[in-house]
Amino acid sequence: MNKLLVEKNSGSNIVIDIKGRRLGGKEKFIFSGPCAVEDYDSMIALGKRLKVLGVHGLRGGVFKPRTSPYDFQGLKEEGLEIMKRVGEELDMIVSTEIMDTRDVENSLNYIDIIQIGSRNMYNYSLLKEVGKTDIPIILKRGMSSTIKEWLYAAEYIMREGNEKVILCERGIRTFETYTRNTLDLNAVAYVKEKYRLPIIVDPSHGTGLRELVHKMSLAGIAAGADGLIIESHLKPEEAISDARQTISLDTLEGIIKSVKTMENIL
Repeated sequence: MNKLLVEKNSGSNIVIDIKGRRLGGKEKFIFSGPCAVEDYDSMIALGKRLKVLGVHGLRGGVFKPRTSPYDFQGLKEEGLEIMKRVGEELDMIVSTEIMDTRDVENSLNYIDIIQIGSRNMYNYSLLKEVGKTDIPIILKRGMSSTIKEWLYAAEYIMREGNEKVILCERGIRTFETYTRNTLDLNAVAYVKEKYRLPIIVDPSHGTGLRELVHKMSLAGIAAGADGLIIESHLKPEEAISDARQTISLDTLEGIIKSVKTMENIL
């Protein structure tokens, strides 16, 4: 077998520069925003508040892979335009999930980071396509994938020339039904110990319960995560998608303050 690009003996730990901010260094990187972009007004209002709190990157879904075909599927092109406009006006990094190889090239005109969602971790054609780009890729772990399968998915991207891969632990399916998923903090610690890619934690999808997001955010940082990606909204209960796991800005402020404290301790 060829030497894997993700392994530590393949090079130094990867630190990714994103518009002057370094992900994978000493500072913990925070992404936040709504599960789905709803409209420009709510997005710019939320973005302004997030920037004041110290959020590094604005996330928002525009192509929504929903379990039911009758649920809201995202604003698509209009959503991309909103993300770009808000990002430019606030001078913030913007990120969204891309689901289709046909949308990759066009998305480069709008966003700074491409997300590969859990359902598409095994979409090798999409992985190879984003591997041909030169922007960072957040690779979410498949909901039922092993760590090895997740790392091989990263290899698909890196073999095409793009080593700006950010792993994202977002919980896996287990027999437990109390939470939406089981956030696998073992995986975070293991990846940091054995591999050279930066890794972030998604405690929103990892738990599905807003009351657990703060605690699991800190647990992720303690396990070695380089950052967090958290779903937030001005009015969480009214979010059009994933309202149950979406947190308020007051909660997010508390998380960020706690993370800053942990940065000094760690």
